[in-house]
Amino acid sequence: MAQFASDGVTIAYDDSGKRPSGRTVVMVHGFTSNRYESWRRVGWYDALERKGIRGVALDCRGHGESGKPHDPAAYGRAAMVRDIVALMDHLGLAQVDLMGYSMGARLALATALEHPKRIDNLVLGGVGGRLLEPSPNDGRMAAAMEADDPASIEDPLLRSFRHFADEQREDRLALAACSRGAGAPVDQAALAGLRMPVLVVVGARDGLAGSPDGLTAVIPGARSVVLPGCDHFSAIPHALFKAAVFDFLEGYLE
Repeated sequence: MAQFASDGVTIAYDDSGKRPSGRTVVMVHGFTSNRYESWRRVGWYDALERKGIRGVALDCRGHGESGKPHDPAAYGRAAMVRDIVALMDHLGLAQVDLMGYSMGARLALATALEHPKRIDNLVLGGVGGRLLEPSPNDGRMAAAMEADDPASIEDPLLRSFRHFADEQREDRLALAACSRGAGAPVDQAALAGLRMPVLVVVGARDGLAGSPDGLTAVIPGARSVVLPGCDHFSAIPHALFKAAVFDFLEGYLE
């Protein structure tokens, strides 16, 4: 395991090293997940290797093998974006292709908005038009992480996230803090200023993300791919997700 310190928090990451293509993809996982579960176990590392692409993936703070503060103030959107940029700086990466899923897509989008010259191509997975809707942080996700008994969680989606966190043996108090700390709304007007190529990938049955159309409509030139039969949790390992990303990066996706 490689690691470095970002704002005093240890960030764990994997780096496959330079590859023949000269291209680097930085991958940012979703809430309750980690770099192993989101990217390595489901074949993304191997797929990038076959394409001759350098793959870099971090565990976001509060997740996986990275530091896990229990203070919600440690999980502001700006702090988590700084972790991504600090990793790029740590590895000497001036420009990368950035791919995020769900929470990771929100962080990737925020990174692209704040550091547009550092991002060559942007892939947003597991988010769609609902990203633009008001989403007040009502504390229900945090409460689901803190519940003594998962069976007491009435909302099926929240219960799914809790079960996933338990399966990954994540620190639930850190996840609760992360949920409470991250919640900055997306600046819809700022999206019109994005100039890098953007791909939005959503499962056809992903009610959490919604249709990609509302999101691609406000990002100039953005493309979208809908994965048939996939929900929020089954889209990320799907072969069509990988195919869409590689077609996009290689300029074949119309």
